[in-house]
Order: sequence, then C-alpha cells, then structure tokens
Amino acid sequence: MRAHALPRRPTVRLTELGFGGAQGGNLYRATTDEEFAAAIDTAWEGGLRYYDTAPHYGLGLSERRIGAALRSRPRDEYVVSTKVGRLLVPSPPDAHRRDPEGFDVAADHRRVWDFSRDGVLRSLESSLARTGLDRVDVVYLHDPDDHWEQAATEAVPALVELRDQGVVGAIGAGMNQSHLLTRFVRETDVDVVMCAGRYTLLEQGALADLLPAAQERGVGVVVAGVYNSGLLSRDRPPADATYNYRQAPPELIDRARRIADVCGSYGVTLPQAALAFVRRHPAVVSTVVGLRTGGQVTQSLARSDADVPAALWPALRAAGLLAPVAA
Repeated sequence: MRAHALPRRPTVRLTELGFGGAQGGNLYRATTDEEFAAAIDTAWEGGLRYYDTAPHYGLGLSERRIGAALRSRPRDEYVVSTKVGRLLVPSPPDAHRRDPEGFDVAADHRRVWDFSRDGVLRSLESSLARTGLDRVDVVYLHDPDDHWEQAATEAVPALVELRDQGVVGAIGAGMNQSHLLTRFVRETDVDVVMCAGRYTLLEQGALADLLPAAQERGVGVVVAGVYNSGLLSRDRPPADATYNYRQAPPELIDRARRIADVCGSYGVTLPQAALAFVRRHPAVVSTVVGLRTGGQVTQSLARSDADVPAALWPALRAAGLLAPVAA
C-alpha cells in the first residue's frame, strides 16, 4: 500500500509520442521484418525514443523485432516497455494453426495467465531473452482485469523489488479500463499506468477516476488507443469504422463525424485533434500509437506536430461533444 508514499512521477523519461509495437507482432495481418525495421528507423530519425511491446503481441514476435531494431543504438537514449502476466508456453501440436488472438503468426505457443511472483520473474527473463536487451525500462502488468488479488499482492511487490534493485526503471499496469487502474494508482506502489481507449477525444471516462487519482499520487499516465481502435484515425470516419476492435455502432460513428466537422471548421483533422487533446491533461506523460510502416510513422509525426487552435476545445464543449470538465 502507498497511502503515505511521497508522490512521484515515472523514474524514466518518455517522449511525448511513443511507438506502439502490436503491429510488429503481425496484428491482424503479416508485416515483414524489413517493413517493421524501416518503421523503427523512421521513428528514430523522427525523434521517437519510447517503444512499447509485450509478449502477447505476436507470441513474442514484436519483442524480437523491437529488440533487433534497437540493439545497435545507444542504450541510454531510448526507453523500452514490455508487459508481464501472460506467460508464453510452447504448444507444438498447434504450430500448424494460426494464433486465435488476432495476430498473424503460428500458434506454436499459448498464453497462460500468471501474475504470481514466479510468473513475473519468468516472464521478464523471457522478454529480455527475446529482445536481447540488457534491461527493460518500464514493466506493466498486462490486462489484469480478472486477476486483481494476485496482481496487487504478488505481481506488484515482485516488480517493486526489481525496481528497488535497479533491474527495471518504472513499474505499472496497462489496461483497457480506468476503474481498476485507479485502484492500482491508489492502493499499490506503481509509477506509471497505460490506459487504452478510456481517455480520448471520443470518450473521457478516465476523467472521473484515473486522471485525478494519478495527479494526486504523482503517477504518470500513458494514453494508448487514442484513436479508439480506428474510429478517430481518419479525417472522416467511414461507415465501417472500428471501435474497441469491433464494428463501431452508428451512434458513435455519427458522434465522431460531428467532432470531425467542428475540427474541420478550425482547420484541424480529426486525428490531429485526437492526439492533441489527450496531451492537454497534466497527468498524461506520453501517447503511444500503434505503428507498422515508415509511412505510418511519418504520418503520425506530422499529426503530432500539428498546430491545434486552443479555441477548438471550448467549441467542442459548447457542441456537447466534450465532457464539460475536459481540459
């Protein structure tokens, strides 16, 4: 428990825009080694120094690719985060099948939930072997939604030990919800959390719990899923846009289009506004965007650098398209 702990920010420095590595694990479709390496090269040239991955992403493929792409670069100049909680266990009988979790890779391993101390240590050791790096700078508990007790009482203390020993730089949890992340912030000794999809230009649920708690406790928030799984990723959301990894309901597509209309009246695209909005909150320390190709990196850098007029936000609030208390 950290009821009397001094508030602090993450002990590692994250760039404002971070490189999300799920696509490097062949999320939804195959990506070549060369294509992904070019994306990392473009990101590096563009100043990105924060790279996020996980064993879950392509059954270790993302970790291997990110490690290979970064290994020759100065180690103190970049930050890598990975995740624990899903152990990869060899499954030779399934090697002829494709991974059922949405990654275009052979199902030669299976994921086993494990937030025990031993599971955390084994997972991190395997991640270091796959990346070939000497250390991981940030370690998140990965989607412990149904494992609060073990994650809070076994996994977090194990990570605290590793942090205190200098083996890892910062620790936290990454989830697609804000409620349980708020409990981690208030009840455990984490430095940073990754919140996917619950604080975006489309929805601001985390304003009610996570963001004020993070400010109070001095915990950094990394925002992922800034485009809500695709709905905010285009200038004009199409009828087949996705939300939460599924077909978006018509009412959300309509809302996103109305936001896009207001953005357009201020000379701003929907994706540019989506990136700029989340950064305005003082608890947010970085925004991680999933990237697959050099072209996507270049596009994201341009969006990130866009000049968004301050008058856009009150206009969206006045139209009922932003929470009244949103920054």
